[in-house]
Amino acid sequence: MKNRAAVLLACAALVLITCLGSAQRLNAEQQNGATQTNTNSRESNSAQKNNANTWSNQETMRIVESVRRQLLSLPDYDVFDWLTFSIQGHTVILHGYASRPVLKSEAEKVVKGIKGVQSVQNEIKDLPYSPLDDRIRVQTLYRVYSQPTLRKYTNAPVWQDFYPTVARMAGGITEDPPVGWFSIHIIVDMGHVTLEGVVDNAMDAEIADMQANSVPGVFSVNDDLIVPRQNNKLK
Repeated sequence: MKNRAAVLLACAALVLITCLGSAQRLNAEQQNGATQTNTNSRESNSAQKNNANTWSNQETMRIVESVRRQLLSLPDYDVFDWLTFSIQGHTVILHGYASRPVLKSEAEKVVKGIKGVQSVQNEIKDLPYSPLDDRIRVQTLYRVYSQPTLRKYTNAPVWQDFYPTVARMAGGITEDPPVGWFSIHIIVDMGHVTLEGVVDNAMDAEIADMQANSVPGVFSVNDDLIVPRQNNKLK
């Protein structure tokens, strides 16, 4: 799970760094232009203030990598959760879904501890507990990862993930999720399923979508799986 989930966070981070870098260069150009022409000191002060409210490109890369590493290492982050983040100024904004409330608070705590982060805006959604959703998680997990072509997206022995445990008898698989990495994350919210993660090709994404749609009780399936762009070979 961690290896492939890292791809999404890293890709988002690269886009973010590019955008921040462009904004910082624009602010710098505005500041230099005001200094050289000696006009409108108010605009120059505004540009300096904007620069002070953002990190340098190097610092941004460090923050992004630290946040990514901290989120992926959370012990309660599993196949039924999905975490992403964005950056605005010196604030890290957390997004995604948590099947257990503890994950939301853990994510905010570890990100707040990163040097340079001034504040954290926690927009992670706590998924409501529902016996129906728990059953959907079990069946979707099995149907997706029991497909031979999709087995490569996990290192967990899926057929062993349905053995009864004390936690599962008390609260279902949501309270005792399978251990291992999973590239395809299964988000269930009141009968609605969203597939998140990265797969190798469009066919695998389609198979996962079909399997999720085949689960009884599912109201809808939103396929947000990402397929990395593949370079076309020159003929």
